[in-house]
Amino acid sequence: METIIELKGILKYYYVGNQVVKALRGIDLEIKRGEYVAIMGPSGSGKSTLMNILGALDTPTEGDYILNGTNVSVLTDEKLAEIRNKEIGFIFQTFNLLPRYTALENVTLPLIYGGVPKSDRQAQARKVLFNVGLDDRVKHKPNELSGGQRQRVAVARALVNNPSMILADEPTGNLDSKTSADIMRLISDIHEQGNTIIVVTHEQDIAEQAQRIIRLIDGMVESDEVKTAVHKV
Repeated sequence: METIIELKGILKYYYVGNQVVKALRGIDLEIKRGEYVAIMGPSGSGKSTLMNILGALDTPTEGDYILNGTNVSVLTDEKLAEIRNKEIGFIFQTFNLLPRYTALENVTLPLIYGGVPKSDRQAQARKVLFNVGLDDRVKHKPNELSGGQRQRVAVARALVNNPSMILADEPTGNLDSKTSADIMRLISDIHEQGNTIIVVTHEQDIAEQAQRIIRLIDGMVESDEVKTAVHKV
């Protein structure tokens, strides 16, 4: 399989007063196109920092991050924004929907930033909302939707640009157990359609649904397990 992500010697340091906080201490990692990967670790392990780098929300102090052949770690803020919009679909624990916008309007946002004509973006947004089971909720605003429906809108928004990968940060953190299972089944379905999925989670049962589990400790990769069997919800 083609390598979509390559991390080489990734270091990330933060400066707090006179102290240096070493969040990542030399991460070497490859992820292939079409993989379903879970990144786990306790608080302070560096998983959130790694997620921010993978999502082009931050850049490493040292090292190279190659995404789809582009060295993301040397790009300007403007180019990073382009990469985020074109290459990465984000699913956040808190949904991050605009409260005054309908489901359809929220899903079309990445297409607006990408310069897609209005007629085309309406059609694309409606299609992905249909695919996540919300074709009857396109005109509803977030406060008119359940938590699960709001996360489905967020999933549709992540998919609408046909990104190179989906990056999900604790995607079920604000959901009850039944709704969580529904969302994870949806993410598995998206993976089975050929999408690259990276889920950052502290929940073992969520990680068990991935094909591969990467565990971090103290800013380093503690283990990298490719599973022979995947737990389905």
